[in-house]
Amino acid sequence: MEEQKTEYEAAENNLTADGLRPVSTLQDDAPSDENRRGFLKTAGIAALASVVSVPFSRFFPEGLQPVGLAHAAGGDMDAYAFKDQLTLLNDRPINAETAAHLLDDRVTPANRLFIRNNGQVPEHALNMDASDWKLTIDGEVDKTIELTLDELKSNFENVTRQLVLECGGNGRAFFVPGASGNQWTTGAVGAPEWTGVRMRDVLNAAGVKPSAVYTGHYGNDPHLSGDPEKVAISRGVPIEKAMEEDALIVWAMNGEDLPAIHGFPLRTIVPGYPGSASQKWLTRIWVRDQVHDGPKMGGYSYRMPAYPVAPGTEVPTEDMVIMTTMPVKSLITSPATGTQMTGKTLDIRGHTWADGDVASVHVSHDFGQTWQEAKLEKPVNRYAWQHFSATIELPQAGYYEIWSRATDMEGRTQPVTTPGWNPRGYGNNMVHRIAVLAG
Repeated sequence: MEEQKTEYEAAENNLTADGLRPVSTLQDDAPSDENRRGFLKTAGIAALASVVSVPFSRFFPEGLQPVGLAHAAGGDMDAYAFKDQLTLLNDRPINAETAAHLLDDRVTPANRLFIRNNGQVPEHALNMDASDWKLTIDGEVDKTIELTLDELKSNFENVTRQLVLECGGNGRAFFVPGASGNQWTTGAVGAPEWTGVRMRDVLNAAGVKPSAVYTGHYGNDPHLSGDPEKVAISRGVPIEKAMEEDALIVWAMNGEDLPAIHGFPLRTIVPGYPGSASQKWLTRIWVRDQVHDGPKMGGYSYRMPAYPVAPGTEVPTEDMVIMTTMPVKSLITSPATGTQMTGKTLDIRGHTWADGDVASVHVSHDFGQTWQEAKLEKPVNRYAWQHFSATIELPQAGYYEIWSRATDMEGRTQPVTTPGWNPRGYGNNMVHRIAVLAG
C-alpha cells in the first residue's frame, strides 16, 4: 500500500506548466487517502474477523482487503456484490464509480451503473419486499393520496425512457485545490432505460395548488447514525421541473426491478439535474410552498457560489445557490486509456450529454492545437446520451492524449481545464482525456 500511495503522491506532483498532468499518470481507480484509510478501517481483516473465525489473521498483510469480505459482510455489501469492476470509493455509505471504458454500452447495464448513497440500504430493499410499501403525495395539493406499487403501475400511463443519471460531483477529483467529498473522476454517470410513470401525472392526481413552488422527496434509507428520527437526504426540484415530460417516478431499470442498491421498489429520475434530485427508496413527495429545506439542501450541499471565486476561497453559505442544470460533457469509452497500438490509425467512440441535445463533438490528438469533428448520433429521446465516433490518424510513434470536447445547442463547450472552482467540487465538465501509445 505504501508503494501505491507514493505513486499517487508522485502523480500529484507531476504537473505541467498549465496545471495539467499527463493523463497517463492519473489512476481512474485511485481513491483519496482519506477514503482509502476509511475503507481499510471499516472493511479490513478486523471487520471480517468480527463475523467469522479467521485463522492466522495476525499474518494478514496490512492494507489488503479480504477477497471474501463482500460475501461475509452482509447488508449493503451484499447488495453491492453484483457490480462489475466498479471502483469502491467509500463503503459507509457505499459510493462507487465506473471506469470510462466499462461504460461503452449504448445502454448502461445495472451492474455497471455508479452508486451514490447517503444512508444505508433499507431492509425491505435488501429483501426485495414491496408488500407494505406506499407512496404519499401531500402538501400543497387538493387532496393527500397514498398509492401502492400496483396502483401506481395500473392507474397511470407507463413510460420507458433512456435518461442520463450523473452525480453533481462527477469530476471532483480534478479540482485544485481539492474539494471535500467522494473523489469521483469521470465514472459517476450512466444512462440506463427507466420504466415508470410521469411525476406530473401523479402530482396532478393529487391536484397541485397554484401555491406550489418546490417538491421535497423522501426515501426510507436509514441514516448512518442509526437514529430513526434523522433523514439521510431529502432534496427536491422546482415544481416546473417536476412537471416536465421526462421527470419520472420509476420502478424498473432496463426492464427489471430496480436493484436494492439503486432504490427498490421506487425512485425518482429527474434528468438534467444532479443525481441527488433523483431520490431512492421513494416514500413521499411533499409539495411545498417554498424552496425545499430538507437535509442536503442547504449550506454547501449541491450548491455553487453565486459569483466566480478564486480557488480555495471560503464562500459564505448565504452566497451559495442551488445547483440545477448539469453542464455539457463527453466521455471516450473506447479505447481504454493506456492502450498500446501497433499502428497509427485509432478508432474512438464515446457518449455525450447535456441539458438538451448536444450540437457537436470534436476530438484532438495534439493537446488541443487542432480539433477534428466527430460523427454524432441523435439521442433516442430527450435526456438520453448521444454516441460519437471518429477515426484519428496519428503522425508518428509516441505518446498521445486523445481529448473529446462537446458543445451544446447554446454554444457552451467543455473547457480544457477545470471550470470555476467551488468548495464542494461540483459541475466539472473539463474535456475528457485518454492516453494511448502509438507504434
